[in-house]
Amino acid sequence: MSYQSPFSNRYGSEEMRGLWSEEAKRRAWRRVWVAASEALAAAGLVTPEQVDDIRAHGDNIDLVRAGAIEAEIGHDLMAELGAFAEQCPKGGGVLHWGMTSADVEDNADVVRHRAALAILLGRLRGLLLLFAKRIEETAGLPVMGYTHLQPAEPTTLGYRLSGYAQDLLTHFNALVRLRAGLRGKGIKGAVGTAAPFVDILEGTAVTPEMLEATVMEALGIEAYPVTTQTYPRLQDYTLLAGLAGLAATMHKFAFDLRLMQSPGIGQAAEPFGEQQVGSSAMPFKRNPVKAERICSLARLLVSAATVAWENAASSLLERTLDDSANRRVVIPEAFLACDEILLTAIDVVEGLEVDQSAAAEWMMRHAPFAALERVLNALVRAGADRQAMHARLREHSLAALEAIGGGSPNPLADRLASDTSLLRYLQPARIRGLLEAESYLGLAPARAREMASLIGDRFQREGPA
Repeated sequence: MSYQSPFSNRYGSEEMRGLWSEEAKRRAWRRVWVAASEALAAAGLVTPEQVDDIRAHGDNIDLVRAGAIEAEIGHDLMAELGAFAEQCPKGGGVLHWGMTSADVEDNADVVRHRAALAILLGRLRGLLLLFAKRIEETAGLPVMGYTHLQPAEPTTLGYRLSGYAQDLLTHFNALVRLRAGLRGKGIKGAVGTAAPFVDILEGTAVTPEMLEATVMEALGIEAYPVTTQTYPRLQDYTLLAGLAGLAATMHKFAFDLRLMQSPGIGQAAEPFGEQQVGSSAMPFKRNPVKAERICSLARLLVSAATVAWENAASSLLERTLDDSANRRVVIPEAFLACDEILLTAIDVVEGLEVDQSAAAEWMMRHAPFAALERVLNALVRAGADRQAMHARLREHSLAALEAIGGGSPNPLADRLASDTSLLRYLQPARIRGLLEAESYLGLAPARAREMASLIGDRFQREGPA
């Protein structure tokens, strides 16, 4: 057996794989040839019978015959053209008239890029709605916030999820704009001047601009006004950089979830099936394999953007072919990787398991330290010396941390509520109240609910576009 990519059956959906299949590619090429023959017919240069013949065979893909021709001539597009022409006894002789390979390939590529983005936008819309549901459910659930991977101040799980959702909404809007702005090469010949069509159309009522517009309208895309042999490869970089940006946000979410699932934090975890195996050696393991898959594929995806940058920067003069081989790999696999990332994320967010008891336990251990600033401010406001109180609170906090390290419950509240130097300014109940995390969440619950509502309004009422 020959090599198969993991994207052939493991990662990505059948829908996305189908879009990047050999048959789909060749069918897209034939769409361009059909549209060009129709445009030439409008100029009176191709007969209606020839167009009907070409159109009738547009979907008759024969990979075996095309492969046999390619084995002889070493050019896949010319091989497909030969197979197509053989099927069209009346119209085959006018196929590809005046065109170069990129007139076919580049326009067909953009048609598929737009279709692939439509699939991803549908996935992203579904993911955002799931995030909105989870955010609403956990908007007021206190969890310990971290800076420098150290316990800092309380936040809520819903507010943390809102950060990922906010970025995903930004990506959604950016990808919608990116998709709308994708343009094809048009029909411009070997170096982009359209010189062959100036000659071919001489004496007709159709100009090269009119012919190009007719073809592009049939394909449902617009053309760049200026190209070389290809459309600007900067567009590929912009496209893959957009996917890489989305992958960055998904990587952060998945990486954070791996931390949240780890022992000692235990705030949330990805779903784990009853029959799922976490480790071949350690039966007790519940590894975050879905989140790890997202991170792994995100790293691969960002490398595709780097390759696209090289292609854009290194295409010499009107065109060199050093982009061709890698584009066959990086563009389809970037879309397939992004598809798998989003599908996995949908599974994770839909089945997200929230451990409220672990979050509450961690809050009891660490949240009182975060509230020391509140206590200090209240003491100063009551007339205490700020520097003296700071030193006193530091002494108590270090002693409490040592007790926690030894396995004891957090004694900070009891220590502060019994310190006579503090009780000169604040009552014990007041001190304990200041240390309660539930009253030190700021705007987090409200902002989280606002984000959930924003997403719901955006997609449930307005639709995805």
